[in-house]
Formats: sequence, structure tokens, C-alpha cells
Amino acid sequence: MTLYTRTGDTGDTSLIGKTRVSKADPLVDAYGEVDELGAWLGLVRASAIDPDLGEALAHIQRDLFAVAAQLADPADRLSARVTKAFVTDDHVARLEALIDRLDAEVPPLTRFILAGGAPAGAALHVARTVCRRAERRMVSLAPPVDAILIRYINRLSDLLFVMARAVNHRAAQPETAW
Repeated sequence: MTLYTRTGDTGDTSLIGKTRVSKADPLVDAYGEVDELGAWLGLVRASAIDPDLGEALAHIQRDLFAVAAQLADPADRLSARVTKAFVTDDHVARLEALIDRLDAEVPPLTRFILAGGAPAGAALHVARTVCRRAERRMVSLAPPVDAILIRYINRLSDLLFVMARAVNHRAAQPETAW
């Protein structure tokens, strides 16, 4: 089997269930943003990052595949048996627990800060902005996407912010106030 299929050569693509849509479809745009976010997290994992954070990011990348799968399945054809393709409240709770753990590790936030710091911290700030863009795309979809997807992405952007701060704190990189 070859990597190329030629089925998208005319500017359309298949959703789950074989429905063909334009590659400019807002749904494709939304899961493309989620895909970009996963790639940014891969870049962070490829840089000097503590193993605990790298493991958490790998887990999040898997979650993002599930978010994208759910977005690419507007007819709800994914089987509930394929649990790895679904994001649940447990996934959001896992993000919240990590936010709480990392937030306790960094100094209290008393002002707005500029993105930057160590390369991994700066890349996490970029990932956070991509996450917010993905959220905006998802919120704009009609019909609305499953609310759990919005909650997950919203919480993930919070996690990426505190994770950037933690990476920079661990690297002894000072935060620059706005």
C-alpha cells in the first residue's frame, strides 16, 4: 500500500463514514488545528523536557487523536467499543490534576507574562495559542460539537500555560512581566 491515495487531489477529503467534504470545510479546519497542536507537542517532547512532562504530553497527543477522530465523525459512526477514540470527563479530570500539581510548583502569578524562556517553555506557549485557535474553530462549528471536546481543549490550554511556566521554572528561566 502506498502512502498517497490521490483521493484528495481535487481538494476534498473523507470524513469517518466516507462522507466527502471540501478540505476548506470548517470541520476539516477544526481537526487540522488539533493536528497542528499535536505536532507542536511533539516538538516540545523532542526538546529537553523532564520525563514526567514528556510522558504527560505523549498522553495528551493520544487524546488529541481522539478529539480529531470525534470531529471527523459528525455522523457518530465511531463505535463506543473504540474507547481510545473518545474523550471523556476522566480526561478533563486528568488535565485538572496536572494543572493543580504544576501550579503548586511555580510562584503565584501576579502579572501578565510574555511568552518565552527555555525552548521547550516557549514552544509550550506557542502550543497554547494553537490550542486556543483550535478551540475557537471548534466553538464556531454548526451543529455544535460534543461539549466534552470543548471542555477538554479549554482545560488543555490552561495546562499548556502552567506547563510552560513549570518548564521555565525548572530551567531557572525568569518570567518577563508585561
